This record gives sequence, structure tokens and C-alpha cells, in this order.
Amino acid sequence: MADYTNKDIRNIALISHAGSGKTSFAEAVIYNAGASNRLGKVDDGTTVSDYSEDEIERKVSISASILSFKYGGKRINIIDSPGYADFIGEMLSALNAADSAVLLVDAHDGIQVGTEKTWSMASDIGLARVIFLNKLDKENVNFYAVVDSVKEKFGKSCVLVNMPIETGPGFKDVVDILDTKATDKLSGEDKEKALELKNSLIEAVAEKNDELLEKYLEGKELSPEEIKNGFKEAVSNRELFPIYCGSATLNIGIKELMSNMFDILPSPLDMKIKKAKDPNTGQNKELKLDGTGNFSGFVFKTVSDPYVGQLTIFRVYTGSIKADTSFYNATKRTTERIGHILSVFGKEQKAMTEAIAGDIVAVAKLKDTLTGDSLCIEKDQIIFEPIEFPEPAISFSIKPKTRGDEDKISIALHKLTNEDQTFKSKREDQTKELIISGMGDLHLDIMINRLKKRFGVDVEKGTPKVAYKETIKKMTKLQGKYKRQTGGHGQYGDCWLQLEPLERGKGFEFVDKVVGGVIPKNYIPSIEKGVVDAMSHGALAGYQIVDMRVIVYDGSYHDVDSSDMAFKIAGAMALRKGVLEANPILLEPIMDVDVIVPEEFMGDITGDLNSRRGRIAGMDVQGKYQVIKAKVPIAEMPKYASELKSITGGRGSYSMRFSHYDEVPAKQAQTIIAKYQETRKEEQEA
Repeated sequence: MADYTNKDIRNIALISHAGSGKTSFAEAVIYNAGASNRLGKVDDGTTVSDYSEDEIERKVSISASILSFKYGGKRINIIDSPGYADFIGEMLSALNAADSAVLLVDAHDGIQVGTEKTWSMASDIGLARVIFLNKLDKENVNFYAVVDSVKEKFGKSCVLVNMPIETGPGFKDVVDILDTKATDKLSGEDKEKALELKNSLIEAVAEKNDELLEKYLEGKELSPEEIKNGFKEAVSNRELFPIYCGSATLNIGIKELMSNMFDILPSPLDMKIKKAKDPNTGQNKELKLDGTGNFSGFVFKTVSDPYVGQLTIFRVYTGSIKADTSFYNATKRTTERIGHILSVFGKEQKAMTEAIAGDIVAVAKLKDTLTGDSLCIEKDQIIFEPIEFPEPAISFSIKPKTRGDEDKISIALHKLTNEDQTFKSKREDQTKELIISGMGDLHLDIMINRLKKRFGVDVEKGTPKVAYKETIKKMTKLQGKYKRQTGGHGQYGDCWLQLEPLERGKGFEFVDKVVGGVIPKNYIPSIEKGVVDAMSHGALAGYQIVDMRVIVYDGSYHDVDSSDMAFKIAGAMALRKGVLEANPILLEPIMDVDVIVPEEFMGDITGDLNSRRGRIAGMDVQGKYQVIKAKVPIAEMPKYASELKSITGGRGSYSMRFSHYDEVPAKQAQTIIAKYQETRKEEQEA
């Protein structure tokens, strides 16, 4: 049995703009809790949560890291999430597993792009939040200006709980404004400010509770217990958002925060019902997030551990699960046997006998279970609402530097895509390229580095080739006749084809209109095969020919010399000649692009999209942001992720999906065709 209850659990995600100090904050918390015997440093590569080789090398968080420990009779699960937008998938996973979040704000640099984005994401999911103003030891920190900017950006419900005695290099301590003994020791302006802030905080708490408000308006003093309980209720209900302050690297202000943060932040029992369905009926299921009922859980992260193999990390939502039992994977419809249940602390794991509702735990070496899977018992099946991961924004083509790595690379990519839901890989049939896609340059550079360091596969990267296609614009009729006489049997095949353009996206049709037996029926499939083979390599630039109807309507044969091969060659000959006479054109893939930006960038973005041959299809509103919808050729988008970041200072994002194929303008088509002809000439000369 667990030596804690569901109400003793706290699941807290650390979120912020990159470089605001989340990992240092986590180090200070676990050090003060006695879970770690040293205060690790990011610059030294000694932190518990940033433990992977690439995180230590780059001094940034790349993956969401779990830190589970005991403190003050509670089980704390902290999830240190990355701040870079390239690793938004890890951030989403962390937020979906948590009940609350600590938003770190760099007091020196103020509210940055990532600060806004992560706050908005936590708000959308419905998490309670605490704000920690970090780095008060830096020079030129204007503390109250930062507090004002927080309130302006995130609302008047953000309330200050403690204050610094001094900022800058002389920063040494913070004061809890509700602690009368501490504030009595202050003097002058500091004491006046503390009293002012205390009154503002008590008023804010009272306003969120009718009973307290009535007492407050009657001029009666609220007891410390009433303030504490009212404050906790308001924080759990996301009506108030406490602001704390300090310096994570100096471990100042962290103990003060810990002394009441774990009390005021909600337990799993305080949170709203999780959305879920019965997979067999499709009906919604209402789940109370407590220890009653049957076991259910949701996998929010998968890790390839070099020592224990694949680690599957999940949150228990209802019931409990014991070691050396099994569960039913309702997503995959399979049963998985489990061994140890593991409590995760950075790269270390500790065996547990049982996990109860609200717990975040891991299991090693499962066969089928991956991120996004719902776990339960077979007689009470449940599917949780999946995490909506964004589609990748940028792609590279890759190829192994060593021929012998062909097999290894597919296994390695499979493992990496299992770990990261925003990382994709595929083999492009037309261009014969292996394509990897992710959220940005840094994201894909990390994955390429992992291929080399973790799997021993060194690759070359490049810009993916555009999968152009070819088609025709008018009808034509052509004969294909193949006649060859040798010493014995000759070869004879003769067919007449009619080529007709089809509507865009209709593909290919082959129609047999031969009458009178001029071509025996058994040779018709050979003609079609020759046509299809010839269509795979177009006449203009070698791209696949599409959107065409081919009708075979006449021809001739020889009783002795005709064969399947002869008619296949005849069909291909007719097709190649016919396409050149049917006004062939190049087609390019057009993408639906949604660009999400603050309103002040609307003009710059629409102008930029127009310069990429894009057509603006409409505008929409998404909260405080504008959504520009456009159709843009994919050939114009290979570096859009970094260019959008440059235009908007990192405040813009976009998604892209295939829409249709359309004709390439004459100028661009001439360039593509000329390049193809030059390449062919070089190949022939070689």
C-alpha cells in the first residue's frame, strides 16, 4: 500500500520561456526537500532533470523530465518541461499530465514570447498556476515594474504573496507579506509597501468567497486560517494566481514558496473530471479523479532508456494498479503484462508496489503501449481524450553516409518517433527520399544528433525535393508500333491510343475500346502496363504523369511475332510520343497554410505570403491572435519556420497540410525543366 493518499499528491509542471530558470528552480526544490544532496548547476551539467547527453552539451532542456519525491507528507511529481517552441510536444505532454503549473518569469528580461505561450497553453488546459519571478539577483531588475507587466498581461487575478528586501547583486531574502512577524521587522518604505500588499491580497481572497467577503465588508478581521483556506480554494478554482519571487540559482525564495505552494496547489481530487469515452459505445464517461472504481490511466510520454529499454510513463486517473499484474490497452486493444512499477527521478527509477489515482509512474519494456494510449481493465474500457500535438513545421531529407546503415536507420527513426509525437519520418515514394519532419531547425538537429550518438547512424541532410507531377491539357491520338525482326521469332505490337486530360486530382483511367479483335484481349493488359510504366517518368522533367485518361481503340497484331512484351513496349512508345503533343504541363503541390500571429504582424505576414506566390483564403480570430489562411506552393515553404520566427520575433506559429496540385507558372516551370535537362545531359556524358 502507498504511504500517502490521493489528496497528498501534487502534479506540477514547470513552464516558461527558454532560459528563465525552470531547471535551476527544480534543482533548488529537490535540494530543499532532501531528495537531492547537492544543488546541481545547468552550466556544470550536474542537474538531475537535464541528464541526457544532448541537454548537458547544449545547456537547454529538450525533453520533459519527471522528478518524483516526498516532501512534508506529500508525494510531489514535478515535470520540468522545455521552454523552446521546437519542443512544444514535450511541453504539451507535461501540461496534460499535471494539475497545476509554476510559470517562471525572468525578472531581468520580463515577459517574453514563451512566457505568453506557455501561460496560454496552461490556461487552455485549465491548470491552476503559480508565478515565480526569478533572477532577482541580476543587475537592473525593476521588481514592481515586472509585477505590473505580469498583471497587465495575465490579469488582475495575479496577486503578490512575497516581496524582496533588495534586488540586484545585494539580493539576499524575501518576505512573506502575510507573515506579521516578518513584516514587523521591516522599516520605512518596505514596511509600508508590505502592509499595502497584504491588504490587497486579503481583499483579493475575500472577493472570491461570499462568506469571507461579507465578513470583510463588515470590517471584521479575517483569521489566518480563513485567509489560507480561501486562498487555496481560489487558486484551485483558477480565480487567483499567486506571485512569488526569488533566485533559483542562489536558492533564495524557494523554501518560502515550498512552505505553502504544495498546500495551496490542487491535488488530483480538486481537479475537474477528465474527458473520456467508452470505446465500444462511443458514449462519454464521467470519471471522478479519485481512488474509487477500476484502474484507468493515460500514457503521456515514452522514453528510450539505454539501460532499462523503453520506459512508458503514465498518469493514473482512477483506481490503482499493482506491480506484477497487467492492464488492458484500450487504444491498441491488447493486454500488457507489467513487472515493476517505477517512480521516476530524472534518469533514475525506484520500484514501487502500487500506484494510486493521481500518481505519475513508469513501466519498462512494454510491447505495444506508446504515448497517447489509454489504459484500463478489459471489463471497464475507457479512451481518454488524446493530446492534440501540432503538425511538424519543417522537413529535411536525410541519407546515411554509410551504405550499411540503411537497415539501422529505419529502426532508429521508429524509436525516435515513438518518443516524440511531433517528430515524423517517411519514405517519399516519388522522390525516393527519406524525409524527417519536426517543429524547427533545432528540433531536427537534435534528432539527427541522436541518430548518431544513440544509434551510431551518421546522416547527411538536405532540402527535400518537391514532388512535382506532370499532366496534359489537350486531347491527342498517337500510334505506338514496335516491330523487330531477328533470326527466329520477331517482335510485333501495334496500338493506337487516345490521351485525354482529366480533372485535377482524378488520377489515371485506362479504357479498352478495341472492337473487332484487331488486338486480342489478352494483350490489352500489357498495353496498360506499358502505359503505366511510361507515366512514372514524365516527358517534361521526369515526374509522374497524372490526371489523364488513356483509351486504346485500334491496332494490329501478328499471329506468330506478337507478344506481351511487344505490346507493352508499343503502349509505352505511344504514351511518350502522345504526351509531347498534348500540351504537357508541370503540377506542384499546394498547401493549406494557417499562420497564427498577433494582430500587429498581419500586414507583414500577408505581404510575405503573397511574395511566396500564396493566395490569401481568409482570416479568423483565435483568442488574442489572428489566423491567416492561405494556399501556398510547398516549393516556397522550406525555410518558412525560421523566417516566420524572424518576422514575428518568435510570436508566430503555423501549420501546413496538403491541399491539391496546381499548374506551375511558366517561368518557374522553365527553370525546373532546364535543371532536369542539364542533369540528364550530365548523366549521359558520365
